[in-house]
Amino acid sequence: MARILNGIVAVCPDLGIGNNGNLPWHPVRLSKEFAHFRKMTSTPSVKGKQNVVIMGRKTWYSIPEKNRPLNNRINIVLSRERKMPPAGAHYLASDFSSALRLVDTELAEQADQVWVIGGSSLYKELMDSPGTRRLFVTRILKQFECDTFLPEISLDKYRLLPEFPDVPHELQEENGIQYRFEVYESIQE
Repeated sequence: MARILNGIVAVCPDLGIGNNGNLPWHPVRLSKEFAHFRKMTSTPSVKGKQNVVIMGRKTWYSIPEKNRPLNNRINIVLSRERKMPPAGAHYLASDFSSALRLVDTELAEQADQVWVIGGSSLYKELMDSPGTRRLFVTRILKQFECDTFLPEISLDKYRLLPEFPDVPHELQEENGIQYRFEVYESIQE
C-alpha cells in the first residue's frame, strides 16, 4: 500500500508562512495551534511506531534549540550541502525523494506517518508528488508581514474535506488572532 504523505502548515491570508526565520505572528504565541501541530505530527496510528517529520535546513534552525529535535518523532533534515545531520537531528537526506527512500528502507520497521513541516520548496515538492497527499492547513485570519510563502493549493488537484478525525472545525481564537483548521486531500486521477 502506498504511503499517504502529510503536510502541516499555518498560513496568513496571502499564504505567508514565515518572516525572518520565524512564524509571521512571532513573538505572539498560538499555544492551541502549536498543540494541534504537536498532536497531529507526534501521534502515530500504529502502536509502537513513530511518526517522521521531514523539514528543510532553514526550518530546522527556525525551531528553538531547546525544542530540537521535535520529541517523539523521527526528525529528518534535508540539505544538499551538509554531510552530517545538524546536532540533534536524527537523519540527514539530500532531497525529498532520498528522505522518502530512507523512510521506506532503513526506517520501515519504526516509521508510521510522514509529515512535511517546511519550508516552502519542500511543501511544493510534497504538493506536486504522486500518490495520496493531505495538507493540514491552519488559516490564520489576520495578515502579518511575510517573506516566505506556501505554494497555491490548486483546487483541481486538492479538495477541502468537510471534516477530519481529531481536527476541530469551529473557529479558533487566541491572543486576539482568529484561525481555522482545514484539511485538503489530493484528488486521484
